Amino acid sequence: MQKMKTTTAQFTYPWQLCKTVHLVRHGQAMHNVEGDINREALLSPHLFDAQLSPLGLHQVGKLRNDVHASGLLKRIELVVTSPLYRTMQTAFGVFGSTESNEDAGVNHPQIMAVELCRDRMGVRPCDMRRRVSECQALFPSIDYSMMDGEDDSLWNPHVRESEEEMAARMVLFIKWLWTRPEQEIVIVSHGIILQQILNVLENDCHPTARTALCKRFDNCELRSVVIVDKSLKVADSQLCSPRNAAKETVLREEVSV
Repeated sequence: MQKMKTTTAQFTYPWQLCKTVHLVRHGQAMHNVEGDINREALLSPHLFDAQLSPLGLHQVGKLRNDVHASGLLKRIELVVTSPLYRTMQTAFGVFGSTESNEDAGVNHPQIMAVELCRDRMGVRPCDMRRRVSECQALFPSIDYSMMDGEDDSLWNPHVRESEEEMAARMVLFIKWLWTRPEQEIVIVSHGIILQQILNVLENDCHPTARTALCKRFDNCELRSVVIVDKSLKVADSQLCSPRNAAKETVLREEVSV
């Protein structure tokens, strides 16, 4: 594994119109282990909401140490996570607060469970009231306000979600993301969902970066991008820089783990 690497890139957009988004795939979960043996296991109802494997827990601990050591944790304002167990384990394990001495005096970001960035729909229904109740007991510090329904309204019992439907859901998710006031956000989700997010964004990506940016995510990999809201005019906002950096400079994290 490589250490986190930070580079500074020049942009012509006001900082107010930019968000730095850190994409994190969950650590290895038990369905990944079983799926490596038999791909059909990925559709098993017993593994629908799989927990992290021992290796996955180790990966989470490693990423947590890297995030703390790099200073990235101090800049993150919000963590958005898929409401499945493996992603919430990863989100809380990497970015959540514990009772250990290393967390003394550290401000941890809010963690919010959001249905729009959940794994591919249509595999299994989900009793949302029961799930939220169980998750609140396990991860009481996570915000579940975006999951206030009793039924899994996003699940279709007749057909699995198509690539086009996932892409449309990610468009809605990114639109929701722009309604948030935070400028530096982590998204903890699933490999296929993170790739769909990048596919939605890739039209604004330089061709030389597309291949590396949109490749398959490894478990517990953190990949970062700067996104720009081009629906607003540059003239509507004074050019500024992030965190008192030089004018017209946006800090872009190129992170590999």
